[in-house]
Amino acid sequence: MALPNRLFCDTSFFYACFDRRDVNHDQADDLSKDAAASGSRLYVTWDIISETLTLLRYRRSYRDAATFLTEIKPRLHIVNYADSLRAEAEQIFRRYGRDHKLSFCDAISFVVVTTLLDDMPALAFDDDFRALRLTVIP
Repeated sequence: MALPNRLFCDTSFFYACFDRRDVNHDQADDLSKDAAASGSRLYVTWDIISETLTLLRYRRSYRDAATFLTEIKPRLHIVNYADSLRAEAEQIFRRYGRDHKLSFCDAISFVVVTTLLDDMPALAFDDDFRALRLTVIP
């Protein structure tokens, strides 16, 4: 499947790529290959990198976390943002966090995608992105 030339990536996508037991592993693997074949540029924040490393280290292994740092991170486009964006993310978290299990990282991702990245589609498997009405590649 041809994918858009720019995609935002969530921790849930990266984790599924590494964990063969994850219910979304096969789809993540296919999307990863499709993104490479389409020449898609993959965007993240430092928050996503931090969350991914932590999850890989705690649930998988140090080796997987180090592999992410060495092989995946150099190919990612890291979006930097101002402190004011964090304040916006706090408001999103306060607004939606009570009714949804929304992580603060997802609140930041929402603000980054909607204000800095022109609502670019995302590779994500958690329901938070859809609940926030972000475009998620199926």
